[in-house]
Amino acid sequence: MSKKKRKELTKLSIAELKALVQKPDLVEWTDTSAPDPRLLVHIKAHRNVVPVPTHWSLKREYLSSKRGIEKPAFALPKFIQETGISEMRDAALEKQEQATLKQKQRERVQPKMGRLDIDYQKLYEAFFRFQTKPELTRYGEVYYEGKEYETNLRHLRPGELSDELKEALNIPPGAPPPWLINQQRFGPPPSYPALKIPGLNAPPPPGAMWGFHPGGYGKPPVDEHNRPLYGGDIFGVLQTQQTAQQGEPVEKDLWGELQPME
Repeated sequence: MSKKKRKELTKLSIAELKALVQKPDLVEWTDTSAPDPRLLVHIKAHRNVVPVPTHWSLKREYLSSKRGIEKPAFALPKFIQETGISEMRDAALEKQEQATLKQKQRERVQPKMGRLDIDYQKLYEAFFRFQTKPELTRYGEVYYEGKEYETNLRHLRPGELSDELKEALNIPPGAPPPWLINQQRFGPPPSYPALKIPGLNAPPPPGAMWGFHPGGYGKPPVDEHNRPLYGGDIFGVLQTQQTAQQGEPVEKDLWGELQPME
């Protein structure tokens, strides 16, 4: 028996390796070729372990496909642009281009300082009040080709429809999403059991109506005893009870108000 066949007989399959380790979702198809596959997956399962970059198995060189891409010009952050330094610099450069040769030589010998003088209050507000944090790479992440073109999903939240999605699906204001009818039939998403969805386990917004007409919220998901199938207060009964005032009315008049000057 050759050495290659002996190695193939002792080599674990992906299914066998996934059955032996505690976290089978970390197993990749290349892990079975390692000298000790179980030790490799055990190391990968540790907390805060930086993964091996994905370009290790590529035949071509790292970032070789970005050679012909034109790099965009550098742009100042928005909080620095609002100080007006770009306009002042452009005006100074334009004035410098219009200067004569004698003025340029005099400027080299006796340069004038402090031409781009910006108000201190503007600089303070720009760097201490309006400064925004740039997009940073997370721990253990390595840059790969095309990473800057990926859609950023960190600011998105489940259940909240963005303006771009509403415009793409042509959803008018106050209308439900088109998948609400199927959610009323099959239930809320199992990954988000506590998510409140209007028309499913929460009352529709003010001004909306039940029904299958354009802009309607379908049929209320209730059983034969008129109880909600997926919990929640779909008819808004509890909200009216909570907003009902209990006890004596509270005086909200201002006290200690200064009299107007005559």
